[in-house]
Amino acid sequence: MTGNDAETLPRKAYERELLRLQMELVKLQEWVRTEGARLVVIFEGRDAAGKGGTIKRVTEHLNPRVARIAALPKPTERERTQWYFQRYVEQLPAAGEIVLFDRSWYNRAGVEHVMGFCTKEEYQLFLRQCPIFERMLVEDGILLRKYWFSVSDAVQQERFRRRLEDPLRRWKLSPMDLDSITRWEAYSRAKDEMLVHTDVSEAPWYIVESDDKRRARLNMIAHLLSTVPYHEVAPPVLDLPARPPSTGYERPPRDLQTYVPDHAASLL
Repeated sequence: MTGNDAETLPRKAYERELLRLQMELVKLQEWVRTEGARLVVIFEGRDAAGKGGTIKRVTEHLNPRVARIAALPKPTERERTQWYFQRYVEQLPAAGEIVLFDRSWYNRAGVEHVMGFCTKEEYQLFLRQCPIFERMLVEDGILLRKYWFSVSDAVQQERFRRRLEDPLRRWKLSPMDLDSITRWEAYSRAKDEMLVHTDVSEAPWYIVESDDKRRARLNMIAHLLSTVPYHEVAPPVLDLPARPPSTGYERPPRDLQTYVPDHAASLL
């Protein structure tokens, strides 16, 4: 079952499988690092589709020096005059690195096109250049994976409502996010057009049904692992050394340093 017909995955089953997959992600990370591989994973989809939560689960146990998130703000005035892909090229991985794009160059095919932030000529140029650009990445040896998180209008509306009521998540909402409700069909047409032009054999799109966030996270991570030919790398053999005997060091008096107040003691 997928989409609205899918039964919500029980929490215990979800957490058990998530932990197993995260252990595999650590193995993938070590393979990328030791083999000098370059992995790019693109997360796209509507607002509140579950991209951010999935990225958090992917990176939760990974080394931020190996796996980093690229979430670029809107371009500066100088960047607006550059080749469109230029600022994204700067974020691409070197050998032994993983980059997760929390939105990517596909902004031009989505929000920029729908909201009129780019011209029709710039939009058409993107649709022509994007497959060429991605083929160049793949030909150069980059492992490129593209995921579109698909959420229904009813579920998106409910997630927006919960964000409005939750002070810890209200920052996730912007006027542009809420405006996307009234432009649902425009974004749908833009997504369909994007897939027609950029779902190419060298860099295909993979659709993640995300009405159930737990299923979406597990399905996306499991699929990513299945598409990369990684293997477990034997860790270095480490021995915990014995602590040497004291040479007379004495810690300075506590009153010479400023300590953080014991806030936790007030909770007892």
